[in-house]
Amino acid sequence: MADPIVAPSVLSADFSNTAAGLAEIGRSGAEWVHLDVMDGHFVPSLSFGPKMVADLRPHSQAVFDVHLMVCGPDSLIDGFARAGADYITFHTEAAVHSHRILEAIRRLGKKAGISIVPSTPVCQIEPLLPFTDLILVMTVNPGYGGQALIGECFDKVRDLKDRRERGKGKYLISVDGGINEGTAAAARSAGADVLVAGSAFFGAPDKALFVKRLKGRA
Repeated sequence: MADPIVAPSVLSADFSNTAAGLAEIGRSGAEWVHLDVMDGHFVPSLSFGPKMVADLRPHSQAVFDVHLMVCGPDSLIDGFARAGADYITFHTEAAVHSHRILEAIRRLGKKAGISIVPSTPVCQIEPLLPFTDLILVMTVNPGYGGQALIGECFDKVRDLKDRRERGKGKYLISVDGGINEGTAAAARSAGADVLVAGSAFFGAPDKALFVKRLKGRA
């Protein structure tokens, strides 16, 4: 099995010097940068818009993984695509026409992702799996960093892996929430391809070692 991709979340970086946080991600050996967009409605917190992504884009060659935790995500797809996102992931719970949004993201030349909160079962998104490049399983209730992981969510990771093996799609499986050195092994064992880590990454004294440990190399 290949090493998982590590995607540190800039939500946990110091917003007064986000470029420095991006540089830390680059030096750590992590392959992706996870960008959490929050609107204060779908989740309680507010974060940033396309300008942040556009301003950061020249400072990194990493894959930009934009996670839209917003109501009406279809209205933001074009702006984040132009800003430099590589993956654009939205919550099916916040959308009416999820298939249409997936197709719109792909028409813009981007990878299309769907995210589900802990209370949403995999069966609810089964018809969308063939049209999806990434499934993001939230392992905490979204909105705040530093929460404890909900272990039962790994059952959904195993379910998605099984469906993929049975030919239901060719998506990557990502997990986000409470991922740290203590929980990464369980995420890998369940079948996660992408590990999103925020506060644990930026709180690590040796970020390169932290990334290696998430991958199971140290």
